[in-house]
Amino acid sequence: MYKIIAIGDAILDTHVKIDDASVECDLDGHKCKLCLDYAAKIPVTDSFQTIGGNCANLAFSTTKLGLATAILSTIGDDSNGQIIREVLNDSKIDTQYITLDKKVKTRYSIILNFKGERTILSYHQKINYSWPKNFPSTDWIYYTSLSEGFDSIQEKLLKFLAAHPTVRLAFNPGSFQLKNNLELTKEILPHCDLLIVNLEEAEKIAGTNLKKTKSISTLIHKLLELGAHEVAITDAANGAWAGNIDSVWHMNSYPVKIVSKTGAGDAFSAGFLSAKIYGHNLAACLSWGIANSCSVLGHFGVQNGLLDKNGMKKMIGQFSKIKPIEI
Repeated sequence: MYKIIAIGDAILDTHVKIDDASVECDLDGHKCKLCLDYAAKIPVTDSFQTIGGNCANLAFSTTKLGLATAILSTIGDDSNGQIIREVLNDSKIDTQYITLDKKVKTRYSIILNFKGERTILSYHQKINYSWPKNFPSTDWIYYTSLSEGFDSIQEKLLKFLAAHPTVRLAFNPGSFQLKNNLELTKEILPHCDLLIVNLEEAEKIAGTNLKKTKSISTLIHKLLELGAHEVAITDAANGAWAGNIDSVWHMNSYPVKIVSKTGAGDAFSAGFLSAKIYGHNLAACLSWGIANSCSVLGHFGVQNGLLDKNGMKKMIGQFSKIKPIEI
């Protein structure tokens, strides 16, 4: 029996580190653009490939934290798909529920790393996702970023949850789902034991913004009113909030040097959910999420910064003065 089955796209990421670029922003400091010289040859200072995608990033982390994890996904029957399966298998992540489809290309992305921030060029196409005839036993399902065609798998997921009420659902919606079918995405909230989003995503789902709600605590309660049982909201350097009907907690981020932000959100999700599965309270879940994400911030390549349970204990101990606070 699995502890977690992660549903989402697995992607082959190519990371490129560049130093010869500039950033231009509006007068208020928002809507910044990465600028490269047109038709020029841009020097690259480093480049490497990793397996990415929200569900794969989570699976790498939860497996490292000792939780039996499988991935349910559909990828192309091509060389990139073969690489993904081999790397996941080497990491002891169960891939038997990954379907190979000869009619699609495996998703890939180019990640431009510049001054600690990343700009992602992401390939999407419509995918005919497959649902296994005999869905395996699991404690949790982690449902996250999918491409066009996600509606079919979400319908099957809802039917499965209705027939298996003891299975718990964590939901981390992807950008395509939120952009292209927000209402369908919101339909799953009443079935969510845990919703994990960043601040911008929370505002989009709730149909409001922090300027109007005045506090993230109020924003969390609006998401709870939409049906989620528990909500975690991340906001980069401002840390993260988590709450349910009984309480809301906030925790600051650790003051670490940021090398790359790629995968930090997924690391938070994995740390938070793992702590929850291990029976920790809301405050401890925040600590695990912050520790795991801040560790990833200090490394190129998501897997390089992920913590195991010993590493989690050391990281939290190193920044012991920064603790969750009930608000």
